[in-house]
Amino acid sequence: MKAENYRKERKEVASFMRRLYRQGLTTTSGGNLSLKVNDEIIVITPSATDKGRMKWREVGIMTIEGKNLTPELKPSIEHEMHLSIYKKRKDIKSVVHAHPLFASAFTAMKCKIDTNLTAEARAICGDPCFVPYALMGTKELATIASEAIDEADILLLENHGIITAGSSLLQAFDKLEVLENAARMTPIVEMMGKKKPLSKLRAHELEKLFR
Repeated sequence: MKAENYRKERKEVASFMRRLYRQGLTTTSGGNLSLKVNDEIIVITPSATDKGRMKWREVGIMTIEGKNLTPELKPSIEHEMHLSIYKKRKDIKSVVHAHPLFASAFTAMKCKIDTNLTAEARAICGDPCFVPYALMGTKELATIASEAIDEADILLLENHGIITAGSSLLQAFDKLEVLENAARMTPIVEMMGKKKPLSKLRAHELEKLFR
């Protein structure tokens, strides 16, 4: 299998990684994202690559069982986490892992990001799931994340960062961006002391409409 295969999917992954960086949702060296091509193949960002200038040829190809089909590229340190999520949820086609400032701050405080402040946040993010700490790049983290992904499409990794999953790269990216906005809004509303979240009825209406 040649590295030129899956050019379209690799270009999409590289484009969204550059977009993550431009939006300030990750750092030059942080974060990783992947796209499931089919039941056997994923394309995934590698380690030790400038996330803000990523090109499609720098995006790796792996089998769902973890074989690196682009040996010239070092696999992402979190590739096992991505693979374990795909194996657990067949409906997931893309996984984004990043370290947006405000949302990541909440992972260090064990405080809840209020996704009930706007209809958009409620509809797109639902209730994120908090995941207890495990060392990055380990099988332990991969196991914990794959278990938690049954509960929610958005995971807050304690003292680490955020995982979002979706049926496309756009959907997973959108969840991360909207979550970061909700994380920014949460302390503003708390500080102003005039919090008026969505009622249970309105939240339920959104759940029925979007889920």
